[in-house]
Formats: sequence, structure tokens, C-alpha cells
Amino acid sequence: MKDIFERIKATPGPLGQYGGKAEGYFMFPKLEGPMGPHMRFNGKDVLVWSLNNYMGLADMPEVRQADAKGAADFGMAAPMGARMMSGDTVYHRQLEQDLADFVGKEAGYLVNFGYQAMISIIDCLVSRRDVIVYDSESHACIMDGLRMVLAQRFVYRHNDMESLRLQLQNAQKLAEKQGGGILVITEGVFGMAGDLGKLDEIVALKKEFSFRLLIDDAHGFGTMGKTGAGTGEHFGCQDGIDVYFATFAKAMAGIGGFVASKKYIIENLRFNMRSQIFAKSLPMPMVIGAMKRLELIKTRQDIRAHMWNVVNTLQSGLKERGFDLGNTNSPVTPVYLKGNVNVATNLVVDLRENYNIFCSITVYPVVPKDVIMLRIIPTAAHSLEDVQRTLDAFSEIKVKYDAGAYDKEIPNMNLINKAE
Repeated sequence: MKDIFERIKATPGPLGQYGGKAEGYFMFPKLEGPMGPHMRFNGKDVLVWSLNNYMGLADMPEVRQADAKGAADFGMAAPMGARMMSGDTVYHRQLEQDLADFVGKEAGYLVNFGYQAMISIIDCLVSRRDVIVYDSESHACIMDGLRMVLAQRFVYRHNDMESLRLQLQNAQKLAEKQGGGILVITEGVFGMAGDLGKLDEIVALKKEFSFRLLIDDAHGFGTMGKTGAGTGEHFGCQDGIDVYFATFAKAMAGIGGFVASKKYIIENLRFNMRSQIFAKSLPMPMVIGAMKRLELIKTRQDIRAHMWNVVNTLQSGLKERGFDLGNTNSPVTPVYLKGNVNVATNLVVDLRENYNIFCSITVYPVVPKDVIMLRIIPTAAHSLEDVQRTLDAFSEIKVKYDAGAYDKEIPNMNLINKAE
């Protein structure tokens, strides 16, 4: 018999293996100061492109005032208990209905954390007789939700509608045999690559197949569509989305999230979502703050327009300089390069130490081997001057990269990591 702790010690995992050198700099970095495009990192001022603060609401004065008033009026503890037992309030109910109305659904339900909620939503929607068909690049919360249900599942190639049609055919045969139904799951905006789920084409497949559609629109809510109501609004197919899910951690710059659907579906979720039934209610300051955030998303179209101006200026500028941004059609801006961990490490150190630009870096196993992805998140809080400064830096970075300047040993992180 083996000690499970010995096994854990010997196998830190694909990301954990870099923990010794990456801790505090590449992984778990500490950004300090007011939330926004200019913060402190490792003892210096940096231009930050790593916050999912799409609408720039995180440090907006009226948002901070709403958060502070919520805390002053109710404290951080209220309401105490789970929603079903002692944690329900008129404010929670009002926010739920406001969110549902905004995304064009009958009813909504607040959730504490998006990741946990998605797992529970999938668990509630399907039985062992049902069949799930999902996109191969679905978010980890969807993948973990799939692991926990007894329903059988088929995966289709990312955004490949012919592959989806084939898997729907397979799912239909199995569902008919088992006496179950079909649930299709995908995302509105894929958070790493920035490409959009083909929601209009998926909805169109309902003419051929009988299925229900669950969408994770964490990165689409607030950013996509004429009013910011999400990727379904962008494609003009919101009515074809049966269960709409989004979090507050992106455009809303908060914690929590919501799910919206027909009233009887939401009622079923309220009484059966284990991640909410057995968890404390979303604290009142977050609810009050979310109300203000939703109000701004609905009324301040100028904020969204500026965000898209920043997005389009940055993305077009990077493309003009020869960078590969993949298939992004959203604010998420991936910059793809070829290279190993050494190249990725040296490139990011150069950006942070010599150009004072902070953006996230992704390597295998998040992306394929020998692929580097710099993930840039433009927001409404950024200025066009921030964009130009970044484009100038990336022009120089490109020259160095093409010349092989980053093909060297990983630097001594003890010299770089002044914060430790």
C-alpha cells in the first residue's frame, strides 16, 4: 500500500512542475493598487492587460459607492444562510428578474460562483437516460460537470457543424433507445481563443434534431450584442437558447453569476441545484453592487463603444505587425507564437521588466506543445494611448522574437522576483 501524500509529492502535475520557478511571477503574480489598466507589479508600475474587467466597472466611482453602501447598510455577512433556508431577500429576487428580462428570458436565478453553478446546472438538467453533446473546447467548468453526471455524452470538434450534426445523429439514436432527450452545451465566447460559438447555426439545427441548448456566455454577457445582452443577441438567436448562463466575474467585475430560462426550469433549478442549496446566499453588498453594474451595462452604451474602439484598434494594430490572433471575434485577444517554455519565459520577462507591460502567458497543457499564447484583455478602462504604447512594444518584441533573441536558458527567477 502507498501513502497518497507520497504520490502527490512525487507528481506535482503539468502546471505544478513549474511552481518552484514560476511562483509569484508567472503563476500567482501579485498585482497591487486600484483595479485598472495601471497597477503595481514586482515593485514597478505596469500597464495591465490581464483583467477580465471588460466594461471597466471595477474601479468606477459609482460602482465602488454602490458596493460601499451595500456593505454599510447590510454588512458583509447578510443574509446569513442558504437561499432556501434563511438567505432569500427582495433584492436577490429583483436582481434575478432584472437579469432575466435583460437577456430575454422568463426567469433567472442567482448563483454564488459560476464554476460551481455550471456543474450543478448540468447535473439538474439531465438524467442517466439523457445524452449530452458538447464542444471539444468547452470551459473546464463544463468538462467537470460532465464528469459528475451519469448521462452519456458525445463530443464534437470545436465549432465544426458537420461534426455536431454527426454527433447529434448518434445522440438521437441513443436517446431514442434509452427514452431520454438531448442537451447540447457550448459557449458564447470561448474565453481563451476569443472565437464565438456558432450559436445561430446550432439553433438552426433544431429544425433537424430535437434538443435543448445550454450556453455558457461568461465572456459574452455585457460585451456582445447591440445592448450587451450576450452572444445570442449578437447572432439574433437568443430565443433559441434554452438555458442562458453567465457570470459576474467578467463584464460585471464582481463575484457570482446567474442562469436564466423558462420559469418552470428556473423553479426546478432553485429546488435542486446542490451548489446553491447547500451554500450560503450571495452576500448583500455583492447583490446591491451587481444592480448598479447591470444598470450601467444597460444604460451606458458609450462605455461599450469605447471598449470596442480599444479592442479593434489593438487587434488591427497587432495584425498589421504580423501577429497571429487566431479567430477571435471578441475582446479576448490571443497572440499566438511558436516556441518552448524557455522562449515564453524570456519573452514575458522582457515585456514585464523592460517595457512594463503585464499580460498573461499560456503554455502546454493549456495550449498545444510548442505553442505560446499571450492573452490580452482590452477593456473600457484602457485608453488609446495605452494601445499605442503596447503596439510600439510589440513591434520591438517581434523583431527580437524573429531574430531568436528569446531562444536561451530561462533566467534566474531569484534575480527577477524582487517581490519575494
